[in-house]
Amino acid sequence: MKKIWIIANWKSNKNITEALTWISEVGPHLRPREDIQIVVCPGFTELEEVHKSVLTGNFPIMVGSQDLSPFPPGAYTGEESAQELVGLVQLAILGHSERRLNFAETDEMIAQKVKQADKAGITPLVCVQSTQTPVPDGCRLVAFEPIEAIGSGQPDTPKDAEEVATSLKERYGPDLTVLYGGSVESRNVGSFIKQPDISGVLIGGASLDAREFVKIVKIVYED
Repeated sequence: MKKIWIIANWKSNKNITEALTWISEVGPHLRPREDIQIVVCPGFTELEEVHKSVLTGNFPIMVGSQDLSPFPPGAYTGEESAQELVGLVQLAILGHSERRLNFAETDEMIAQKVKQADKAGITPLVCVQSTQTPVPDGCRLVAFEPIEAIGSGQPDTPKDAEEVATSLKERYGPDLTVLYGGSVESRNVGSFIKQPDISGVLIGGASLDAREFVKIVKIVYED
């Protein structure tokens, strides 16, 4: 039985109060499952309080960051190094299409971020936009996110996503875990996770609504 990842990417949304309300509304509906990993990735300013709330509630939620610095600790104003995030996060989303587009992130920069995450013991989740997007050494968890599906409400088809996942596994090895991201919501999540080579979803807009996120999780539980 494959392990399913359900990852909430809040992007630049939610203040601390809103983030803690989300945790209090979602957490009680979750139950520990060895085959399902729930992850929430708030903004940097909410990380510490979300981490505390998850621990206090003893909720089966992993906390992740939406990015981290390609540099080690040092004179890098405005950057959040992987070492600074140790103890707060267990996973980091790297190379999201929005980072590549809006902040001109290159494949080389993303590879450096993966190295920093690995050194700190943080799992790197690298977003790839096609089979041509390179997967850096040290990364065994990726999310296929076709650019046209991000925030558009028009997801890729499960068939096409499965073909990309299969191709990535053939290129980088069967132990590569591939998720799908792009306009995922409760009405379509089941069709993606049923694909043999897709092991979960990276959820953007739909993850902001606590009720919708719980609905997604319950569908995965039932499947």
